[in-house]
Amino acid sequence: MTTDADRRLLLALARGAIVAHVTRAAPPTMPDCPAAREPGGAFVTIHARGDLRGCIGHVEPGTSRGTVIASCAVQACSADPRFAPVGSSELARLEVEISLLGLLEPIGGPDHIEVGRHGLLVERGARRGLLLPQVATEWSWNREAFLAHTCRKAGLPADAWRTGAALWRFEAEVFASGQ
Repeated sequence: MTTDADRRLLLALARGAIVAHVTRAAPPTMPDCPAAREPGGAFVTIHARGDLRGCIGHVEPGTSRGTVIASCAVQACSADPRFAPVGSSELARLEVEISLLGLLEPIGGPDHIEVGRHGLLVERGARRGLLLPQVATEWSWNREAFLAHTCRKAGLPADAWRTGAALWRFEAEVFASGQ
């Protein structure tokens, strides 16, 4: 579990990376805290007045979380294909959420999923889709719906989890500005 102080530093890093990118300023310095130094996957989600504005993550745990968070923050504000890049007029109203990913665990199906606790990764061939644990809760999905939506995100049929797609679950520590 990350300390409150480390959470604040990581959120400041993500926000600082977004502001620096949008305003073309120097990037923020990496905070000197354990949570920034340890390797691990993370996602940065940006909301503007409650609406999703961008979400990008890195699953593999080989890079320091501080580096991952800064990079994902910039990509979430500028390279999420679902949205236009964030403009400077939006900066004041952005909310930043960070999801620190736990290790991936292979699973065989819905009996191994606890909605609200686990995120999902589905993969078949070159297609891969991931949904964070909070997504199923936000949409009130059951385990099967969560699997189906994760398959769709991967560009696979909704029932690909029944027909040979590889499945993994993971936990995430989620925190946001204003919490």
